Amino acid sequence: MTGFTREDVSFDSHGTSCAAWLYRPDGVTSPPIIVMAHGFAAIRVLRLDAYAERFAEAGYAVLVFDYRGWGDSDGEPRRVLDIRAQHLDWRAAVAYARSIEGVDTSRLVLWGTSFGGGHALHLAAEDHDVAAVIAQVPHISGPALTQPPHLVARLIVAGVRDQLRALAGRQPYRVAAAGYPGDLAMMTSPDAAPMAIRLAGDRYEELLPENDVAARIALRVPFYSPGRRAPKITAPTLVQIAERDSVTPVGVALKAARRIPRGEIRTYDCQHFEPYLDPYFDTVVADQLSFLGKHVPPNKDDG
Repeated sequence: MTGFTREDVSFDSHGTSCAAWLYRPDGVTSPPIIVMAHGFAAIRVLRLDAYAERFAEAGYAVLVFDYRGWGDSDGEPRRVLDIRAQHLDWRAAVAYARSIEGVDTSRLVLWGTSFGGGHALHLAAEDHDVAAVIAQVPHISGPALTQPPHLVARLIVAGVRDQLRALAGRQPYRVAAAGYPGDLAMMTSPDAAPMAIRLAGDRYEELLPENDVAARIALRVPFYSPGRRAPKITAPTLVQIAERDSVTPVGVALKAARRIPRGEIRTYDCQHFEPYLDPYFDTVVADQLSFLGKHVPPNKDDG
């Protein structure tokens, strides 16, 4: 293992500044760089630093960013999840990473989790210069999302209400991002709210206001299926699947992963939100590092 430094940086995404952390490993010449972003309505302080530290200790440079309007990034209105805008933020982050001096920009890795994992797959299908992709419990198919019909109906009503407010130039109508079963929330699996609390840790009270999202996303998620692009991904791709995932159905995820030409699949006996924390975190990250060591070693001579 090696030491590392972390600095606060920012990059422009279509006129708005995105906040990011840049990790650099000590004593590694021209390391590969991993670009990382979080999942649905999530921000980088929710444990992405834990992953980035492991990668930096192993000899990788890492760029971890918040989407526009989320976390420490600029952008108004806040917490409006726009799929196309997040794709643009990913592309801007990748372009910025490829401009950083002292890293091997020809060996760039996309790392995304949950909704961000879907984004990573979406982008990898069009950017064939990426060296590898890691998609942790990725969003695969909008129509396959598991929500009770009565909740879907309530979310659609909320989404229409929010969309009408947007058209009128008013502030968003919001719903919780993570809630308990029966709540009006985008994610209501039994582990959603408890795991959101665990991820926030001692910053829960501070981050609680971040647990909402403009309801219009409920009208768009059903039409977002990055798994359809799986056959177009040319880079080595690690897809990590939670066997008891009640957010991204296992069968759908496995089917898509098997269609990636250079795909590798790892499964874990856990729920959707559990890879971020013990007792699963170490195993999940170890598999990611093993995959990276095989396809994108920290030093070119190691390959």
